[in-house]
Amino acid sequence: MAIDATFWVAVSFVIFFGALIYLKIPQRISQILDKMISDIKNEIDESEKLRTEAKNLLDNAQKKLDTAQTVSNEILDEAKKDSDKLVIELNDKFHKSSEIKKNLAENKISQMKEAAIKEIKDASIKIAVDSVKKIISTSVDKSKLDAVFQKNLDETKEQLKKISS
Repeated sequence: MAIDATFWVAVSFVIFFGALIYLKIPQRISQILDKMISDIKNEIDESEKLRTEAKNLLDNAQKKLDTAQTVSNEILDEAKKDSDKLVIELNDKFHKSSEIKKNLAENKISQMKEAAIKEIKDASIKIAVDSVKKIISTSVDKSKLDAVFQKNLDETKEQLKKISS
């Protein structure tokens, strides 16, 4: 039997695999692969935990944002209501103030009117008395005139007192 190169390749192949099995290389490779698989699983689990945590944080942040938006809208609505109330209140105060000023002006006008009427009456009475005095002085005797004048003057004073009261 001739030993050729194929035989030696087969022998070296058997020796190589025998050495691998003797040195427990397949078990070590299996352990290394198992360790790598375990590490990858751990990393996947950790990434799942981080993803879940990130999702929870995102949900919490969204809830806070929604709550802040709601509170902001409530504050704006309240401010709008307050400003409307203030405008109405100021408008009412303005109208009350203008009504008071109007009443004061009407009272002042009424007083001025009454004062003017009184001045006109006083002037007309004075003119009437002066006219009567002239008429009487020119048409009647001096002694009778003084008596009539005094009588008329007393009556006029009485009438003026009644009008003034």
